[in-house]
Amino acid sequence: MRLLRPFDPWRNPWCTCPPKYTLNPYTGCGHGCKYCYISSYIRDAFNPRPKDKIIRYLARDLREAVRPNIVAISYSSDPYTPPEDRLRMMPAILKLFRDYGWKVLIATKSNLVTRDIDLLVDMDCVVSITLTTLDGWLASLIEPGAPKPSDRLDAIYRLAQDGVPVSVRLDPIIPSLNDDLEEIRELVSEAISMGARHIVSSVYKAKPDSMRRLIDTLGRELDGLLSLYSQGFNWYGYRYPPSSYRYRVLKMVKSVVEKVDANVGFTTCREGFKDIDDPGTYCDAQHLLGLSYF
Repeated sequence: MRLLRPFDPWRNPWCTCPPKYTLNPYTGCGHGCKYCYISSYIRDAFNPRPKDKIIRYLARDLREAVRPNIVAISYSSDPYTPPEDRLRMMPAILKLFRDYGWKVLIATKSNLVTRDIDLLVDMDCVVSITLTTLDGWLASLIEPGAPKPSDRLDAIYRLAQDGVPVSVRLDPIIPSLNDDLEEIRELVSEAISMGARHIVSSVYKAKPDSMRRLIDTLGRELDGLLSLYSQGFNWYGYRYPPSSYRYRVLKMVKSVVEKVDANVGFTTCREGFKDIDDPGTYCDAQHLLGLSYF
């Protein structure tokens, strides 16, 4: 069984990130986000299970690798999903990547990542933390198993203070839920004040099951969501809202970032609007590693 695999965004041409590998220490994720897409292809998606013999197999994959590379941990399940607090697989995983000279991109919604700061400061890594809203009540509804937004802000601050580059993902933006200008301005300002060096954003890309969960959870708060998405289009298995809406809201987020701090980069994720992305930035934030592809 190979654990390290080349990243394949379903051959979506709107993905602009350079090549890398991926590793998912867990199958499924305990954060249980209502908008999450993994339930469309992972059985029992919100019941996280650790990969069997992961350290043994990962060590083998790293020994057999031609040379050190970049790995993203992870895109189908949060590496700091709740069981990680007890199982503590990530310290051993990070040590292996450090010892073999790999660069690591961590994507998480959890402040548990700060437990491993002593390892992160000793290796080439970037941490991307997702913040969909600063409203604790709303977050508890749409991200019921994830840490509070305030805890995630604290994690951004702690990582940045220790010199670990941090990107913040305002993702997904859900029409009529978290696309208000003032709310976006507040979130971006807080994230940057805590030390975020990069902001990524994209609009909610619907799957039938995730759309049903959102509407069942929020009801009238999402009046018009089905109608809006019915005016959009299907692309690589996802339902997108109309391009006019996506372009407008993402351009708005970029403008907010520029006004808060012009030195903080902005990138969209699989949206197809190259004119919005800042040159030299990527949605996985690997440019914060100091690499150059230009």
